[in-house]
Amino acid sequence: MNIAQKLVINYLRARLNIISVFSPARAAISAYGIFSTPFRKSRKPAPPVFNQSERLILKATSGNLNVYRWNQPALKKILILHGFESRAYNFDAYVKPLTRLGFEVVAMDAPAHGASDGTKLSLPDYVSAISSVAERFGPFQAYLGHSFGGLALGMYLEDNSDLPASDAILIAPATETTTAIDSFFRFLQLGKAIREAFDQHIRKLSGRDPAYFSLNRIVPTLSSHRFLWIHDEDDDLTPLADVKPLMDLNPEHVHFIITQGLGHRRIYRDNKVRQSIMDFLLEEVQEDGDEGT
Repeated sequence: MNIAQKLVINYLRARLNIISVFSPARAAISAYGIFSTPFRKSRKPAPPVFNQSERLILKATSGNLNVYRWNQPALKKILILHGFESRAYNFDAYVKPLTRLGFEVVAMDAPAHGASDGTKLSLPDYVSAISSVAERFGPFQAYLGHSFGGLALGMYLEDNSDLPASDAILIAPATETTTAIDSFFRFLQLGKAIREAFDQHIRKLSGRDPAYFSLNRIVPTLSSHRFLWIHDEDDDLTPLADVKPLMDLNPEHVHFIITQGLGHRRIYRDNKVRQSIMDFLLEEVQEDGDEGT
């Protein structure tokens, strides 16, 4: 963290705590805006494989969504969903292996990320964007979601219980929303009064307690889908401890792979992780092929 970033953080911390003296509710609304804002944006140039994509613009409730597509048409389709402060470009290494498996590959920049419109991204925003992409480019037989994209995918699948069975790959997903909020409040050193008002603001917006937005709650109910869940022991953003309750439950439709030393972002770039994902999808492709013989 450089000096400029430290100054900004100190300013935000002081501002929110001063506001909370007069109105914790107003401070909470401001904090929620900060929580939903991606401050870090990738400026990396388009990887070569993206220059070979079909680039599409989709109008959605959040504005224009930037969508990339390869190998269209194909019998099976997969949708790639990135995490917070990331973008589709970061999954360039997945495109060719997936097309070799016969998938039409669709990747999107979430609202306020990459080349998509917007300045903020909430969980409902992401779920709505997935719905828009699925309506236009689906149906999808497989999904791959990293971090916040994994949580949004879980919510999307739960909200659309009539979807046919699919393969869902979760890489270091944001398992518990309460953990993300806790981390945010520790980072900005915000007081208890703001936290209580923050949770109340989420209840007002969604009609749900923050703890409701939990993959530990959602995934056991999605038994018609086949899950591959990959998580690292050293993940400091979406800790493995959050996943342990689900691992102890050991649902039959979820296969866990636990890695070591990859953390939260290196995990999806790791060659062995990528191969494990291809093996998981290949198993399903082969099973479909056997059924057709």
